[in-house]
Amino acid sequence: MNINWLLLIIGGVFEAGFAISLGKMQHSTGTEKWLWFASFIVCVSLSMALLYFAMGGKRPIPTGTAYAVWAGIGAILTVILGIILFSEPVTFWRIFFLTTLIISLVGLQVVTPA
Repeated sequence: MNINWLLLIIGGVFEAGFAISLGKMQHSTGTEKWLWFASFIVCVSLSMALLYFAMGGKRPIPTGTAYAVWAGIGAILTVILGIILFSEPVTFWRIFFLTTLIISLVGLQVVTPA
């Protein structure tokens, strides 16, 4: 795996971080709410920067692939964390479509030219 894919994966993790930060902000007040807002700002900044760097360098990932994988990783982790942190429902269809998304992201990485 080249460094750009690693940057993209880490960027996707921070994307989930900013989504979860927004969710936690909705359930917080006072200082805690502002700390979650700060977490959001840090996560969104790092996420976007890592997406940008993954699309450049010596072995850039094409924009369409990079964005789809970045967003997909963020979506997958956000659903999983939503289940864990916010007691969101676990249904057959949610898990089924989450699995198809994971398979699609792996497929995009496999078919993207080196």
